[in-house]
Amino acid sequence: MAQNYRIYINDNTLFISDVLPEQKEKIQQLEIQDFDLQTFYKKLKNGSKKSYIFLTKNPKETFKKLKKNCEIIKAAGGLVESANGNYLFIFRNKKWDLPKGKLEYGENMKETAVREVEEECGIKVFKREEKLCKTYHVYPMGSKMVIKKTNWYKMKVKGEPKLVPQKEEGIDEAVWLDKNHISPVIKNTFPSIMDVLRTGGIL
Repeated sequence: MAQNYRIYINDNTLFISDVLPEQKEKIQQLEIQDFDLQTFYKKLKNGSKKSYIFLTKNPKETFKKLKKNCEIIKAAGGLVESANGNYLFIFRNKKWDLPKGKLEYGENMKETAVREVEEECGIKVFKREEKLCKTYHVYPMGSKMVIKKTNWYKMKVKGEPKLVPQKEEGIDEAVWLDKNHISPVIKNTFPSIMDVLRTGGIL
């Protein structure tokens, strides 16, 4: 089975797939030949929420071509559940988010995910479970385009510890929320976080 990709560029979605995804919104087909990610990024309007696709028999090869002139940054994060069945969310840069951060030298993705959760929220992870999914996000950094790949893991903590948001990382708040009371998060989060919540069975 071919590997298909969903890449977020702000609130826009770029699919690389061998089949058209099922969705109500209109999706615009693109051609990988002569495609330049930086030019494409600059043409996107602020606040646009459109969908684009490279429809291809070999998504993996197309993704490889897309990555060629980009810097790849690896990151990892966690969807953390307390013993009471509540989930951990952070409020950073005026949006609801999940704890995550960049891979450091000598770490693997699993170690990064646990370290970032513990550092950003001041808690101890009791158990790291299976990988939920990976998300891709594109943004400019200087004169280069970055593709950030984030691996997401399910985690558990003992009890429901007090949360200490890491202020120096721009985190204003860290809270435990029941999955039936996450409407504020849904209204003000990133499309990639919605993917994690769907995969984790919260939505």
